[in-house]
Parts: sequence; structure tokens; C-alpha cells
Amino acid sequence: MRPSHLALAVLVAAVWGVNFTVIEIGLDHFPPLLFSALRFLAAALPAVFLVGRPKVAWKWVVAVGLVLGVAKFGLLFVGMDAGMAAGLSSLVLQIQAVFTAAIAALTLGERPSRVRLLGMVIALAGIAVAAVDEGASGPLGAFALVVGAAACWGASNVLTRKAAPPDALNFMVWVSTVPVLPLLALSLLVEGPSRDAAALRALDWQGAGTVLYVAWITTVFGFGVWGFLLRHHPASTVAPFSLLVPVFGMSSAFLFLGEPVSPLRWCAAALLVGGVGLASLAPRRGPSGQLPPPQGVSLLPHTVTTPRPR
Repeated sequence: MRPSHLALAVLVAAVWGVNFTVIEIGLDHFPPLLFSALRFLAAALPAVFLVGRPKVAWKWVVAVGLVLGVAKFGLLFVGMDAGMAAGLSSLVLQIQAVFTAAIAALTLGERPSRVRLLGMVIALAGIAVAAVDEGASGPLGAFALVVGAAACWGASNVLTRKAAPPDALNFMVWVSTVPVLPLLALSLLVEGPSRDAAALRALDWQGAGTVLYVAWITTVFGFGVWGFLLRHHPASTVAPFSLLVPVFGMSSAFLFLGEPVSPLRWCAAALLVGGVGLASLAPRRGPSGQLPPPQGVSLLPHTVTTPRPR
């Protein structure tokens, strides 16, 4: 990988890691479901006029939009609003790689290799250590919501693999159009019109900046650059950089929010990142136990897609 591409890969990991700190700041300005809806609204509205028509069937756009946009991000934002720390959230979400492998095994017939199974067990041990740490310092209910968000991310990864989008940015922009109305409806129902209206009336530059960051920097720029890198390099070269996300997430939360990093959390980070690395980079086996043929790459870290029919 040339130095400029290496720098881009690290930059995207930093952008995605700092995103959790920005979300934490944004939750001081908006109710969580409204904030999530605004994120997708800001990402989708201007961009749909720039990326052209969707390049996969609408059923995949809607399915991924509901599972990734409504379920995953809804649970994440609500969990963080309920007290889940930003740095720990960036770490726990990495368990999505284990959920992806498990769901793929159940639905696609993939048989994980022994190395992948070992990585999954190590990553689950990291989650257990993180749960113990959170139980001593924060609400376990919020922790469970973020684990649920990771499970939804895993499900959306498998759906994305089946959709096999040829253009990561185009797909992500159109996926971002789907969650807006469901999230707004849920916000009005759960958080209430008066709370939403008060948040919008009190909108200031910092609140607007958090929406623009999570929408344009994290979504449009981040996934656009990630897709660019995956078009120029093998997945095995690009994917490991996503393991830097919790490093930047925990570091930025410590620097900007003053979140402490306990010895247990460092232990959880080592187990989780190491386990996810094994589970993500070890070769998969198909239903027959043989290694599958080379595959194309999706827009999401730790996932690959089967080639589109020609």
C-alpha cells in the first residue's frame, strides 16, 4: 500500500473512532432517536443527487437501511444516551465481526476455520471482561443495548454481502434514505414531540456540527474513502485498519470527555481486538469445508461479498 493510501486508511479509522466522542457530545443536544434520524437525513438528502440511482435492488437497500440504520444505530444511540461510555462503545461494537461470522454460518452455510473459531472465543472473552468492567462502573442495560447494536450490524453485514453492491458510497447513501422516517416516527412516539421541538429550537453551532460530522465526515467521507481503498487493495490489506477504530475511540474519549480507561478495559480491548483480528483475517470455509474462491469486498469492515452475476 502506497504511503498516501496508508495515511487514508489510518485517517478513516481515526474518523470512525472519534465519531463516538462526537455522538456523545451530540446526545447533549438531541434525544438519541432524533439525533440518529438527523444524521441520516443530513447524509442522504444532498448526496442522493450526486451518486446516481441505486445500483442494487431496492429490497436490499430497504433491508440494510432498516437493520443497519434503524436497529443498529437506534440501539447504539439509545445505549450511549442511557450511560454507555463512548470509548467502550467503540470497543464493544467490534464484536459485530463475531455476529457476522455466526449469522453467515447459519444463513449462508459458511463453516468457520479453527483459527476463526478461536478468534471468536477470544473476542467473546473480551466482551465478558468488558461487561464485568461496565458492571462495576456503569449500567449493564446500556451495555446490552450496544451489544444488540453489534448484533444488528452483523446481520446487516450478511445482507450487504448478499446485495453485493458494486459501489460502496452509492449504496451507503441510498441506505441512509431508509431510516429517516422510521427513526423520526419512533422519536415522536418514544421521545415525544415537545422534547424533539425543544431540541430543534435550541440548535446551536455545536449541535449542528455534530450532525454534520456523523453524517458527512463519518458516513459520506469515511465510507467513500473505505470503498476507494477496497477497490485498489485486497480486503486482507485494508480490513486490519478498522481494528484501529477502538484505539482512536477510547483515546479521543479519554482526551476530550475525560473517560477513564481502567485496567480491565485495557484487558478487554486486547482480547477483543486480538480476537476480532483472528476472526476477521483467517480464511473462511464454504459449506463443503473447502476454502471459497476469491471474493469481492463490501463497504463494511470485516465483511466480504460474493461476486455479482454477470
